Amino acid sequence: MISSLLYVPGNAARFLEKAGQRGADAIIIDLEDAVPENAKTEARDGLAKWVPEIKQSGCKVFVRVNHTDRLIDDAVAATIAGADGLYVPKVSSPDVLARLVESLEPHEKDRSPIAFVPLIEDMTGLFEVRAIAKAPRVLALAAGGEDLATAMDARPTPEVLRYPKLMIHYAAKEAGVLSMGLLRTVADFADKDALRAAALEAREFGFDGASCIHPSVVPILNESFAPTAEEVAWAQKVIAANAEEAAAGRGAFMLDGKFVDAPIVTRAQNLLRRTEKGRATP
Repeated sequence: MISSLLYVPGNAARFLEKAGQRGADAIIIDLEDAVPENAKTEARDGLAKWVPEIKQSGCKVFVRVNHTDRLIDDAVAATIAGADGLYVPKVSSPDVLARLVESLEPHEKDRSPIAFVPLIEDMTGLFEVRAIAKAPRVLALAAGGEDLATAMDARPTPEVLRYPKLMIHYAAKEAGVLSMGLLRTVADFADKDALRAAALEAREFGFDGASCIHPSVVPILNESFAPTAEEVAWAQKVIAANAEEAAAGRGAFMLDGKFVDAPIVTRAQNLLRRTEKGRATP
């Protein structure tokens, strides 16, 4: 279960040294947009120190690599440092990921293969997203809201981003990989009420978690994406009632005045499975 991912600039030592204490399920060390061109090599070299140091806190560590000619070198450095996965920007086809696999395999002989989180950030990627989702090593899909809006020559409002983000979400669910994100941009982190509402909405749609760029948002994501105690109690009640009804030869039944059949039982099972892997809120 990954409910919260916190971006940290790869050249900001004062943020990196505290990253593992922020309560996020995963840290994304950013080598791309958050790092100026003249600091990118230094940030990449720093992965050898920061990836294992942050992982000691118990959270996962991803690295957002550059999509330019730095892609392979960044990915190799992240792999050697022991990162759990790569956030790969501007993925427009599965070919990019296949090329990454080919380049990384020689560096993975004594370690588990590194996972990929393709970022869908342009129109080509959006219309190829189903194929991208089914590519090797894909752990999750995510959208780059600001980049998507720019690619459309649009403003990154929730209305603009809603449909493309849902397309990406549906592709992730079809492929059986995690779907990360909110149905809005994460760049505006000052309005906490709006962020909380967006996180709760995303969970209603079945998103698994979301990233953020400020540590103050982490608790909001953790709370919003976690099942509540009431939901857990409901799921346990459904599972127990289903066992009794199944023993009596009934596949559908009424519980507290509501109809329950197989899809609802499956939803309850999934919720309890999610609780076992993560946290439940009071």
